[in-house]
Amino acid sequence: MTGRNIELREGIFAMSENEFAALPGSERAALEDVEVVGPVDAAERITVTLILRRRAELPEELVEGPETLTREEFAARHGADPADVEAVRTALTSAGLEIVDSDAGSRRVVAEGPVGAITTAFGTDLNVVRNTDPVGGGQIEHRARSGELNVPVALDGIVEAVLGLDDRPQARINVSRLGAHAQAAQRKSYKPNALATVYKFPAGTDGTGQTLAILELGGGFVQSDLDTYFGILGIATPSVTAVGVDGGTNAPSNDPNSADGEVMLDIEVAGALAPKATQLVYFAPNTDRGFVDALSTAVHASPTPTVVSISWGGAEDLWTAQARKSFDAALADAAAMGVTVTVASGDNGSLDGQTDKKQHTDFPSSSPHALACGGTNLDADAAGAVTSETVWNGGTGKGATGGGVSDKFALPTYQGKAGVPTRVGTGKSGRGVPDVAAVADPATGYEIQVDGQMLVFGGTSAVAPLWAALICRLAQALGKPLGLVHTQLYAGVAAGQVQPGFRDVTEGDNGAYKAGTGWDACTGLGVPDGEALLAALRGAAAG
Repeated sequence: MTGRNIELREGIFAMSENEFAALPGSERAALEDVEVVGPVDAAERITVTLILRRRAELPEELVEGPETLTREEFAARHGADPADVEAVRTALTSAGLEIVDSDAGSRRVVAEGPVGAITTAFGTDLNVVRNTDPVGGGQIEHRARSGELNVPVALDGIVEAVLGLDDRPQARINVSRLGAHAQAAQRKSYKPNALATVYKFPAGTDGTGQTLAILELGGGFVQSDLDTYFGILGIATPSVTAVGVDGGTNAPSNDPNSADGEVMLDIEVAGALAPKATQLVYFAPNTDRGFVDALSTAVHASPTPTVVSISWGGAEDLWTAQARKSFDAALADAAAMGVTVTVASGDNGSLDGQTDKKQHTDFPSSSPHALACGGTNLDADAAGAVTSETVWNGGTGKGATGGGVSDKFALPTYQGKAGVPTRVGTGKSGRGVPDVAAVADPATGYEIQVDGQMLVFGGTSAVAPLWAALICRLAQALGKPLGLVHTQLYAGVAAGQVQPGFRDVTEGDNGAYKAGTGWDACTGLGVPDGEALLAALRGAAAG
C-alpha cells in the first residue's frame, strides 16, 4: 500500500516497560510518500552500532588546539569507560544479541542479531519500504522505523545512539556535471593541478608525509583510470588505498553519472594538488550508521590522518538528533587529535534542495567542527591570473553553493565577530556556513577522468578535496597538523573585514544570502591565497 505519514507499528516488549528507558534524540518521523512492503522478517539478522558516552567530556581548549592528543591518549582520557563497554555487552547478550566488535577509543560497540531480538531490545518495529534513492534516482527498498527508541534501563545514560536499525539513504553527493545539452554554457574548465597556481598553494610542498582520508558512501575507482589521468597531468599516480567499513567496498559501476563521479573527483582533485600525500578512501554504506562509522574509523586510524575530506551530506533536519550528535562528536574527536575535516557545503543553494521554502544548511558541513567549503564561478587564465570569481549560482535547477545559518548548532566562538547574520526566515542566530570556498561551478569546472571518459565536473564536492590537499601542504610546511584550523583562520576577524590568507569574493548570491566584503554565507572568508595563508599561520604560531 502507499500513503502519507505512514506510522510504523509500535514495538512489542518482551519485558515490562519499566525495564526500558527512552533514548533521547532517537525520534524519527514517519516517512511520507513511501510504499510499505511489509514487516522485516523477524529471523533476518542485522547489525547496529551503539555510541557510548565519553568517560570525560572534551574540554573546549583541547578541541580548539593547539594541544593535540595521540590516539592512545585520547582513548585513555575521552574514550568509553571499559565498565560502560562491559555493561553494554552484558545487557545486549542477555537480550539475545551478539557483540561482534567494540572500540573504546571511538566509543562504539557493534551488535548483531535477529530482527525479533533487536527490535525487542530497542523498543521499535521495522518495516521494509520502497523509496526513491537520493543518489541514483529510481526505487530502492530499505528498512524504516518511526518514533522513539528505548534501551534496557541498565544502559540509560551510557548509550547515546543506536544506529543502523533504519537503513534509509542518509546523504547525497554534492557533485554536478553539465549535461550534453548544456555544454555550450561551459565557459572554462581546469585541470586541478592548475588551480594550485590560481590559489597560490605554497611552493616547495606536495603533501609528503601526510595522510589524506576520503569518505565515500557508494561508487568506486578503477586504478587504470587513475594511472591514465595522472599520466595526462604528468604526475606520478598517488598512493590510493580502498578501506571497507560496515561491508562497504570499492565498487565502480562503469557509469560516470553514478557515485563513481564523486569518488573519482575526490581522488583526482586531492591527488593532483597534493600528489605525495597518502590517500585512504573509506567506503561505507549510505546510512547513518555507515556514515558515522566511516568517519570514526578514519579519524581513529593509525597513523592519524592529517585531514579527512567529505563530499556527502544532507539537510540538517533529515538527520536524527542522535546521529547528528554522534557525527559531530566524531568531528570533535578529530579536532582533539589534530585532524582537520573539510566538508562540502552543498550544491542546492540556501534551500539545500528542500521543498518547504525554508532556508537549510547541509550537515555535516554545518557542524562547528567541520571546515565547510562553499563554491564559486572562476574565470582565470593559464598563468593563474584571475579575471573574476563570483558566487556559484547557475540559476533555477542548475545548482548553487550551499550556505546559510544553522538551525541546529549555535554560533561558535570563533565566528562571534565575523558578522554572521541571523537565519533568514527565523531571525535566530547560529553557526554560519561556509567557512571557505573555491571554484565549484561546473560551467568553470574540473577536468576529471571517470569510467574511461574525460569529463568536466563541479560542485562543492570538488572544493572539499581541494582544501584537504591545501591543508596537507600547509601541515607539511608547518611541520604539524592543523586540527580545528578555524580558530586560526578567524583570528582577529571583524565583520566586513578581509582575513589574511584569503581573496575575498564579493559578488553573487546563493538564494537568500548575498556575498559581501568579509565573511558571508555564500563563500565564507573567501578563496585561499595559499602562500599568504601559510605566512599568516606561521605568524600565529610565532605569536
